[in-house]
Amino acid sequence: MVGFDEFSFAHSFISIMFFIVFGLIAFTIIKGVLQWSKNNNEPVLTVPAKVVTKRSNTSGGSGNSSAHTSYYVTFEVQSGDRLELKMNGRDYGQLADDDFGLLTFQGTRYHAFERQKKESSV
Repeated sequence: MVGFDEFSFAHSFISIMFFIVFGLIAFTIIKGVLQWSKNNNEPVLTVPAKVVTKRSNTSGGSGNSSAHTSYYVTFEVQSGDRLELKMNGRDYGQLADDDFGLLTFQGTRYHAFERQKKESSV
C-alpha cells in the first residue's frame, strides 16, 4: 500500500509539473502573438527623438549552450515621453547617447533612426 501512494504522488507531481511548463510555454507564445498583432494594428510613426541611453541583456552561454544578447535603446520624444525599443545589434551599434534624429516605430517595434544635426536652441 505504501508503494502505491508513492507512485500516485510521483505521478501527480509529474502531471502538475507538465501542466505548469506547458502553461508557461503557451502563455509566452500567446503573449508574443498578441503583442505582434497589437503592433500590426498601430500606425507607423516618424517623430523627432533623442537617444537617451542604451542597454543590452545577455543570457545563456554556460556550458555547451550559446549566449544570446538582446539590445534596447531608450528614446525621448519632443513631449518628454520616453520609450524603450528592442532592436538588432547592427542598429544598436550605430547609435550613441545624445544622438538626435527621426525615429520611425510601430507600437513597440523599432523600424529606423535617421540621425540629424541637432537644432540650435538660439
